[in-house]
Amino acid sequence: WSQPWGRAIIGDYKGVQLNLLPSKITTWGNWRHEHPETRVMTNDVDRLSLRRQGFSEDFVIGLILSNESKAFYYKDVERAGIINEEIAGIPIMIWAAGQNFQAYVRKVNDQTLTFEIIEGELRDEETGSSWDITLGLAVAGPLKGEALQPVPSSSSFDWAWRDFYPQAEFYSP
Repeated sequence: WSQPWGRAIIGDYKGVQLNLLPSKITTWGNWRHEHPETRVMTNDVDRLSLRRQGFSEDFVIGLILSNESKAFYYKDVERAGIINEEIAGIPIMIWAAGQNFQAYVRKVNDQTLTFEIIEGELRDEETGSSWDITLGLAVAGPLKGEALQPVPSSSSFDWAWRDFYPQAEFYSP
């Protein structure tokens, strides 16, 4: 199996394509804050590494929608805070801060939203609703209770992304 492609490349299942699911890279502290009831099972607590590793200059967040791919340098997304973009004609929003990132389809009830951060709070320009950026959930305003659809993402070094997705576009601020 090729991890970046999610496709069997050798063996009985050669050519079988797995569906890419949304996932998240975050710190343990942030995860525990967002999911306080989380339980972890491990057999090797003494071998569990608690080292901190930041994202290097060549780290990218790769998004794949409708067989089109686009990579965003983590540093560019973090610097911008929020990027409103399109992939394969689908409006998306990507956010990064600290060691966290998330991407969502920025459409609710057939309405395309444009996001911005105002005084540390995520809001959409169209309705002024406030959003929990880590959950993609409107927490106040006309869209309260609505949820954004997460976009499947993959993180890698830029050279690895280019190897597996040579036709991919790279976002340029």
